[in-house]
Amino acid sequence: MDFMQLFDMILHVDKMLGSFVTQYGTLVYVILFAIVFCETAFVVFPFLPGDSLLFIAGALCANANSPLNVWVLIALLVIASITGNSINYWIGSLIGHKVIEKDYRWIDRNALMKTHMFYEKHGGKTVVLARFIPLVRTFAPFVAGFSEMTHKTFQLYNVLGAFLWVFSVVLAGYYFGNIPILRDHLNTVVLIGVAAAVVPVVLGGLWRLFRGSKKSS
Repeated sequence: MDFMQLFDMILHVDKMLGSFVTQYGTLVYVILFAIVFCETAFVVFPFLPGDSLLFIAGALCANANSPLNVWVLIALLVIASITGNSINYWIGSLIGHKVIEKDYRWIDRNALMKTHMFYEKHGGKTVVLARFIPLVRTFAPFVAGFSEMTHKTFQLYNVLGAFLWVFSVVLAGYYFGNIPILRDHLNTVVLIGVAAAVVPVVLGGLWRLFRGSKKSS
């Protein structure tokens, strides 16, 4: 197997997961842990599958013949997600400003700047909400690091976000993964869920702004 074949396999591991489970059994835990860890720990891996991987893994756990246990899977992926984000935050605190100032070919600068703007708008909530948004998920802890969010505050949002993301997506796959319309439109379903979480926050902020301006007048 050459490098390009290996790269393509990793990139589409969510589509091959069923055959991996059949072939490698519980070793798939290691593969899933590594992919979730890398996606959340390093800004050069935003292309790795996230939501679809968790959803399909959850669906495979529901198979009576599967060697995977849903609760073991959730525990491992929560750990991978928390530790990955922690390393990404640390890297961001060390070199984040240099990355912002220069245009590196191996970093998606457009996604980085969008995440930065998202962070400026939503603050610490970005670390939680970003878990459900591809690309932004990879860059959010990095941005939090160079934006000088305190480590204690970051870890609070980091742990909360990891639990919400892994539990919701894996269990959604476990209970609903064999329904074709949900499986085939996973990204749309996830975005609707994020919108449901973000809209009340935005409306609350606009309401406070409106009340503040009304009082000042």
